[in-house]
Amino acid sequence: MNRQLSVDELLWSWPTVCKAASNDWAKGFALSIMRQSKRRNWQPSPKQHALMNRMVNEVYQHRGDFDGCDDFDLIDRGDA
Repeated sequence: MNRQLSVDELLWSWPTVCKAASNDWAKGFALSIMRQSKRRNWQPSPKQHALMNRMVNEVYQHRGDFDGCDDFDLIDRGDA
């Protein structure tokens, strides 16, 4: 089960999503989100957010280096 990523997390990966879009609709949607995200205080609609989340998860699942879960152990570095 994939968790719902924050808008900031999604936008961090969005350039990768734009490059990986595999059809005209996905490319158009990805580029539209990229343009809209540059507006001050922009937030995606619930439907856009869900689609963005799905697209980011699919990109990383196909790359094989992300399974949708952040299960890294926290390393305590003391008073570093």
